[in-house]
Amino acid sequence: MSILLLLQANAHAAGNSYTLPLTLAVEAASETVRSCEALGYNVSVAFVDMFGQPKVQLKSDKSTPHTFETAYRKAYTIVTFGPNYHLETSGQVADLMSKNPAFYNAALTIPNVTPLPGALAIKVQGNIIGAIGVSGAPGGDKDEACAQAGIDKISSRLPE
Repeated sequence: MSILLLLQANAHAAGNSYTLPLTLAVEAASETVRSCEALGYNVSVAFVDMFGQPKVQLKSDKSTPHTFETAYRKAYTIVTFGPNYHLETSGQVADLMSKNPAFYNAALTIPNVTPLPGALAIKVQGNIIGAIGVSGAPGGDKDEACAQAGIDKISSRLPE
């Protein structure tokens, strides 16, 4: 099955655009939930494409209700601001906004923007092609560590 996934991934790469196959998105999201659950965190995970559209959303059996939407919003935030500001985490977006109140206030007028740590961009050939957002761990840094486990699970099968 991994050979098929690798061939699918390469077939979608074209120029500067790349669409992550759904099979890899599901695998990354599942690994993200698994890594958080192994640490005792009940989380929700959202995987969005480069346009901020949800590809996969998963919820741990015991995660709280707000985490499902918050995970999506964190992922949406990094694909919204990451490309223009050269940021790779929603935590970096939160830091940028905390230093510029006018930017923060303007950004909050954009639907679904939630400047909280907990999402990581997924990059291929230097371009953001999506993001994994996590909500429910006791701190955005822990959410981001779980997201990294999901990215690590699929990174060897992404184009370089």
